[in-house]
Amino acid sequence: METLVSTWSRTSQILPKNYVFPVGERPGPVDVPLCENIPLIDLSAGKSQSQTIEKILAACEEYGFFQVINHGVSEDLIDDAMKVVKDFYDMPDEDKAKVYSTDPSKSCRLYTSGYNYANEELHFWRDNLRHPCHPLDECIHLWPEKPTNYRNVVGKYSLEVRKLSLRILELIREGLGLESGYFGEELTGTQLFVINHYPPCPDPSLSLGLPKHADPNVITLLLQGTVSGLQVFKNGQWLGVEPLPHAFVVNIGHQLQIISNGRLRSAEHRAVTTSREARTTIVSFINPCLETIVEPAKSMINDGVPLYRPFMFKDFLKFYEEKKGDTKALMDAYKIKI
Repeated sequence: METLVSTWSRTSQILPKNYVFPVGERPGPVDVPLCENIPLIDLSAGKSQSQTIEKILAACEEYGFFQVINHGVSEDLIDDAMKVVKDFYDMPDEDKAKVYSTDPSKSCRLYTSGYNYANEELHFWRDNLRHPCHPLDECIHLWPEKPTNYRNVVGKYSLEVRKLSLRILELIREGLGLESGYFGEELTGTQLFVINHYPPCPDPSLSLGLPKHADPNVITLLLQGTVSGLQVFKNGQWLGVEPLPHAFVVNIGHQLQIISNGRLRSAEHRAVTTSREARTTIVSFINPCLETIVEPAKSMINDGVPLYRPFMFKDFLKFYEEKKGDTKALMDAYKIKI
């Protein structure tokens, strides 16, 4: 528990050296502009589905991410979920200690910084609670018992966000012309629920909540809350993503880039910190099952030439951890050399 940023930073106003990123990676003192062109997609039932699909595909091709509104997840449930996860981090240390673990293999755990803190040279300014949430009845007993309404609220929320994720994937499937049922259980059978907590930082210009990376999964849905901190890398420039009330940020993961044979792109992004207030975000990752073989969809292969070789998802995850955010080296390793 003593390694949690939210624990020791309460009494320290100094940024430790192992949280100071190299000059080329740190945010620096310059404010990053908010991107005004980030696609905002309205999923209202009355909208033309063909136009919605067209907008989603355009966003996936150019940005690798977009925001959705009128998505069907109730605002009350979103507010309840954000409240209960903030309540979790506000609990006394002895309550949080029940799920704290430094063991990366533990399926439900509270930890700090990255996946394997003990082997890191640099630490991220964040604490993290993560656990599986699909199938719900097989996972929920692993979750925190406090706050007492955590399992009830997060259970309902994770089901609704999964439903929305599959709805968006179905629109993408239709737009790409993939066969019906393509994004079945093999490609979407794992759902990971993550709560990132970024306490106020003494010097946000030197530290990062999360460094530059792209997601290894199929699709990610992020609830930003009200505090900005998400930045996306596009055309050599960092762009801030403005938090919109009750909107979800949708990230395209590496698996969807590979399945689309490079037509869609996974978005590189990072999380910066702030000295003014804490920031808490809720993330839902839709992943393939570990044993699933992932490869470009046959209908996406132009002239019979796939860009990527087939692989087992669990092997991809292992290599992803080894590359530590080097997206080019990671994806080049899976490209077919012609």
